[in-house]
Amino acid sequence: MGHGHTNEISAAGRNKKPLMIVFCLTFIYLIVEVIGGFWTGSLALLADAGHMLTDVAGVGLALLAIWFAEKPASPERTYGYYRVEILAALTNAVGLIFISLYILYEAYERFKNPPEVQSAGMLSVAFVGLVINVLGVLILRSGSKESLNMKGAYFEVLSDMLTSIGVIIAGIIMLTTGWYYADPLISAGIGLFILPRTWALLNDSVAVLLESTPSDVNIATVRDKLSRLEGVAEIHDLHIWSLTSGVNALSVHAVLAVGAEHDDVLERVHKCCKAESKITHVTAQTERTGFECHETHL
Repeated sequence: MGHGHTNEISAAGRNKKPLMIVFCLTFIYLIVEVIGGFWTGSLALLADAGHMLTDVAGVGLALLAIWFAEKPASPERTYGYYRVEILAALTNAVGLIFISLYILYEAYERFKNPPEVQSAGMLSVAFVGLVINVLGVLILRSGSKESLNMKGAYFEVLSDMLTSIGVIIAGIIMLTTGWYYADPLISAGIGLFILPRTWALLNDSVAVLLESTPSDVNIATVRDKLSRLEGVAEIHDLHIWSLTSGVNALSVHAVLAVGAEHDDVLERVHKCCKAESKITHVTAQTERTGFECHETHL
């Protein structure tokens, strides 16, 4: 039996510095926006502040997860703390869903009796927020394509950027027309826009925790390539899963063809998995024909 293990830096870990910059920017603006929301009486601005609060918590959680993921493996946790990043993404998704539902509820209440909003002050705060959120989106965009943890943080900031745009639109409408229904209407639209994207992040996070086959790996293709290797008579008990985003693991049993050498086949299996199938951790067992009757096959 052979085991291939590399101490991989997760995709989120490679983006730690940009995440720290965004955390500082969002924390500073959160203080400004909470004060501005209560001062102007704007639900849209307070909705933005609510999302900004989840930004600060979400980005902070993502940073904490990266710190945990960088800790070395131990006898108790042989794969280290990679899964903490996925738990952070899951937590961010759940938090965003609840925030969005609360905004929809609050918008409904305000539709019944829309309060007067200080539109000029609301616009001033929203413009500052838009600048900060655009910077955050630009900083995190590339990393969001590599990691669910980074995608969770990116969605947090992206949702706030959209909220800031909505706040500005609502502020302009109210300032020029006095139509205060714009505030809850825009807020409801933002909540509805965010929900399906957050739900997708939630599904992706759960898929990793359930050890589903990674979306960027075709298990049928991997099985076919391994089955065609010289010295391999049959492949069974093939499993592929993600430890965290960008760190995939594989285990497989390879039945040796007549006359095949254990070491040669083991080396071919490892090279095939690592070079062609986006696998970083490989555990392969070679065995003679007939041994599989002692095993449980899935």
